[in-house]
Amino acid sequence: MSETTTEKKKVIFSAIQPSGTITLGNYLGALRNWVSLQDEYNCIYAVADLHAITVRQEPKAFRQNILEAYALLLACGIDPEKSPFFIQSHVHTHAELAWILNCYTQFGELSRMTQFKDKSAKHADNVNAGLFTYPSLMAADILLYQADMVPVGVDQKQHLELTRNIAERFNGIYGSTFKIPEPYIAEVGSKVMSLQEPTKKMSKSDENVNAWVAVLDKPDVIMKKFKRAVTDSEAVVRVGEGKDGINNLIGIMSTVTGKTADEIAVEFEGKGYGDFKVAVAEAVIEVLRPIQERFSDYIANKDYLVEQYHKGAEFALRLSQRTLTKAMKKIGYLVG
Repeated sequence: MSETTTEKKKVIFSAIQPSGTITLGNYLGALRNWVSLQDEYNCIYAVADLHAITVRQEPKAFRQNILEAYALLLACGIDPEKSPFFIQSHVHTHAELAWILNCYTQFGELSRMTQFKDKSAKHADNVNAGLFTYPSLMAADILLYQADMVPVGVDQKQHLELTRNIAERFNGIYGSTFKIPEPYIAEVGSKVMSLQEPTKKMSKSDENVNAWVAVLDKPDVIMKKFKRAVTDSEAVVRVGEGKDGINNLIGIMSTVTGKTADEIAVEFEGKGYGDFKVAVAEAVIEVLRPIQERFSDYIANKDYLVEQYHKGAEFALRLSQRTLTKAMKKIGYLVG
């Protein structure tokens, strides 16, 4: 994990909030790609705990969620020897650059963010300034590491576009300071839908617990949730219009097994949805089993986790301080 190698390949940055639950959708849509990207790119990953406090957190649970998120990402396959992996609040440059970028982000731009509108409606009793300026902190996360690309889902595209606008505005005033990041959108498994409302994205905030599967759900729980998955009345396993539930299950099966939708349709020809749901559940259980086993090992070894997140934070601080210092000098701060 040397700083010289970080400059040879293209740099990818990504972070995930320590929500307390990482879903199958998070894993198949994002985290699995994070793991595969490590061989081709210089990846920098973080647990975005600064972002998490736009919603009130219970301190003891929050602390545990941060540690568990770190352990679970290691269990999913993040290799700290290949990819600097740290906890965001341990690297003070994130908050510092976020303040600077706040001053180069327009009020109108922030007010147009759909996530701000959605979360304000959801947490009407706590529409705080952090929720409003959240995208400026996200921009700081990315720009600090001169990232070439950022893996984004559809719901984060708007934030990345704003990051690009902020970087271009700053560069336009002061000259080349930040690299303009591009989106990295994976072609496969990018969107896993709700098992109960398959027109909606799978989300742990869904009040119906049968709508989503957590990466750490026990096998019997996973099986029950898939057995209860909403389908249609045709009872034919194939991709088709008006078959959102089955389309979703086929997509999940395809992502976890590598089989195409056509191959799955042939395999289950003449079989009912009951057999298919059990098969999807079994395939998911087998994919998650080694992750769950590794997670148990990591979470039981706190000394190792502390060693790794300290090492990741030290590396990230050295790397990000270069960008922060450069930006501050450009503005006119007395640096050094």
